[in-house]
Amino acid sequence: MTDTILFLTPSVDDYHTTEDTFLALGTAFTQTLGPRTSLVRFGRGDAVLDSALSWAVIDLSNRPYSVTNIDFRREMTGEPSTENVAHGLESFAQVAGVTVHVGCTYESTDHRKAESTFKALAMAVRTACERRTAGEVGAGDVVSTKGVVKLDVFEQFDGLLDSRLLIDLLHAYVVFEVLLW
Repeated sequence: MTDTILFLTPSVDDYHTTEDTFLALGTAFTQTLGPRTSLVRFGRGDAVLDSALSWAVIDLSNRPYSVTNIDFRREMTGEPSTENVAHGLESFAQVAGVTVHVGCTYESTDHRKAESTFKALAMAVRTACERRTAGEVGAGDVVSTKGVVKLDVFEQFDGLLDSRLLIDLLHAYVVFEVLLW
């Protein structure tokens, strides 16, 4: 593993500074994570900070997407604008190739909303980045069900399956996959 060194140059405003910082973090995350094999892949974190309760869910799917559900009441939390929390997470998700959903269930202080949300995200990331060990389901693989269902399997039963039975079989397969992971 090589060391990753980040060099950040100050930008003109808090929006671009946030964007550049989260793009750099996303790049460092991807480089540090390396091959996405044997990963747990999904992670959830919940964090309390005084009266704030926040949650975060991450999927190391290589499908970048971000949803932020934090009801900020003020425009700023000190220097940075509150809008930059969502923008920073979007920037991180794009470069890191992750899907992130975060939210704050309740709190009256915007600073605590943001801080507890990032703590919850850190916990989710820790879980998702754990590597499965030899002998565990998914060890050595990229955890995905893409390409697992092959049409040639169903061709063997040509004429024996009607569409309702095929749907039932696929539904059972999806339930099995959910239970497996």
